[in-house]
This record gives sequence, structure tokens and C-alpha cells, in this order.
Amino acid sequence: MGEYTVSIDVPLEHMRNLFGSHDAHIRKIEEDFRVTIIDRDGAVRISGDREDVGKASHVMRELIALSERGRELEEQNVNYAIEMESESDSDVLLEIDDDCICHTVNGKPIKPKTLGQKRYVDAIRDHMIVFGIGPAGTGKTYLAMAMAITAFKNNEVGRIILTRPAIEAGEKLGFLPGDLQSKVDPYLRPLYDALYQIMGAESFTRNMEKGLIEVAPLAYMRGRTLDNAYIILDEAQNTTPAQMKMFLTRIGFGSKVIVTGDASQKDLAPDAKSGLDIAQRVLSKIDGIAFCNLSSRDVVRHPLVQKIVRAYDDYEAGEKRRGERKEKSRNHNRGKQ
Repeated sequence: MGEYTVSIDVPLEHMRNLFGSHDAHIRKIEEDFRVTIIDRDGAVRISGDREDVGKASHVMRELIALSERGRELEEQNVNYAIEMESESDSDVLLEIDDDCICHTVNGKPIKPKTLGQKRYVDAIRDHMIVFGIGPAGTGKTYLAMAMAITAFKNNEVGRIILTRPAIEAGEKLGFLPGDLQSKVDPYLRPLYDALYQIMGAESFTRNMEKGLIEVAPLAYMRGRTLDNAYIILDEAQNTTPAQMKMFLTRIGFGSKVIVTGDASQKDLAPDAKSGLDIAQRVLSKIDGIAFCNLSSRDVVRHPLVQKIVRAYDDYEAGEKRRGERKEKSRNHNRGKQ
């Protein structure tokens, strides 16, 4: 079969964005689709097998269109466009890019970056209670915060309540100095960070002083009824079943709830059940409640994080298979006795 070539015109002002630092974006496309890409006088020529050239050219046209919208192309955009090319003929990146939730205090737009994130955001819009479950870096908490702040600014709710269980991440921190707020602040710092970035420190402080934004440990939710509020429970994998039931039964009229968690990073005692795991089994068939499962392909941090998540997923799956084989062998040996 002869070599096939396609030429794509690229506006000069978008050429550097498309190629990436040290041509990293182009090299990635060449490697994954087994094509050769060269720049000739404002046009990009893609050569190789006809099918591979077709896929590579489609990815590049998507990236050019993103650049023309003013987006700074990142490695994550390129990797995701390549990954989705084998699954869909539609312009997935452009479809996702159309959905702008809000802007940070510095004017940067906050948008879903993967189909999984887009489905998560759509579920939040359409359901009263949403569970966002997935590994680190998938934007579960950050997107939930963006949706909460947008609803608050649009007067759809009267306040924002952010909570998480105060459990150490696999290590004992000992007694923390200061008053009660100082003791719980380290556990809630990730929520503060997102609020500062999206809302701005001054606006956050002003609304917090008015009681319109509350950041508190989960234990503070007991005995309350939460009306007309946007409520986010973060790190839900570290709740007990009783805590999860307590939290979900606090919800009042006019409220929306987002529960986020990573089932692979529990800090509970080894023999303790997770409230998040139980909730998935108990509530999965109730109308008005949505469960969104994000995966390693939805990781939008440094690309190395995605590889780390996948490596751990593969390792844990292998350990589970080995455990099942050992249990099967033990049962077989008992049957012979």
C-alpha cells in the first residue's frame, strides 16, 4: 500500500500552540498514529497509512479549532484527543469546550476537560444529589465547587456548605495547637484553596463572615436541617455508613448535594466499612440521585498522575485476581480432604 499524504493549513499565530514546546504535541501524534508530520510554509503535511493519516488529521483539526478559541493547548488536551479518536468520530474536545461553568477570579474559564467530567457536570445540573466517584486528579471537588459558586452567585441558593470527615491520611498527626477552628482547618485546606482560586480571598472572607459560606467538619452537620443550600461532602470514602446516612438525611428544601470520593484511598480502619461504598449499593436505584464514576482517563493533573493511577489500578486488580485464585485453591483442597 502506498503512502498517503494530507495537507492542513495552519494559521501562523496558532502554529506554535499546535506544535507545543519543542514540538512535543506533534511528536506525540506522530508516535501514536505512526505518521510523519512536517511543516511547510504555513501548512502541515501528514504522511503515512491512509487510516492513520485520517485519524491524525482529525485530531490536529480539533486542536487547531481549540487554539482558535483562545485555548492554550496542553499535553492533556493532546493525549485526550488521541485517546478519544479511536472511540468517536465527533469533535469531542470542541463539544466539551463549549461548556463553561464560570471563571476564576483571574478570568480563567473553568470547563470540563473530558467526557467523564462533562457527564458529571450535566448530572449535577439535572439531579438533586450527585455522587462523583473517581481517582485523584479527576476534578471531582473542583468542578463541584465551581458549580456551587455559580449557583450561589446566580442566587439559586442562599449559601454554600462544604464539609469533609476529619481523618488523617494514613498517619497520626497528634494534637494540633490552637482553638477548634485551627484544629480542623488543616483537614479542610483543599476546600479553602479551591474557594480562593474561584471566588477570590476577599469575596470568600466577606461571605464567610456573613455565614453564607460555611466550611466545617462532617461532625458539625449532626442535628441540622440544611435548606436552600449547595452542600458538598468531600472525601466521602472516609465516612462511616452511619455518618453518610446522617449527612444525607440533613438535606432540606431547595438544596443540592454533591458527594465526592475516591474508593481507592480510604483512611478508615482496615475492618471499617466505608459509607461511600454502602451508599452506592443502597441508593443506586433511587430517582433524583446520580452516580458518576470517573476513571484514570479523566485525570487532568500532570500526565504522570494519570500513569500512576493506571499503574495502581493494574496492581490492585492483579492482587485481587491472585487473592481469588488462592481462595479458590484453598476451597478446592478442602474439598479433597
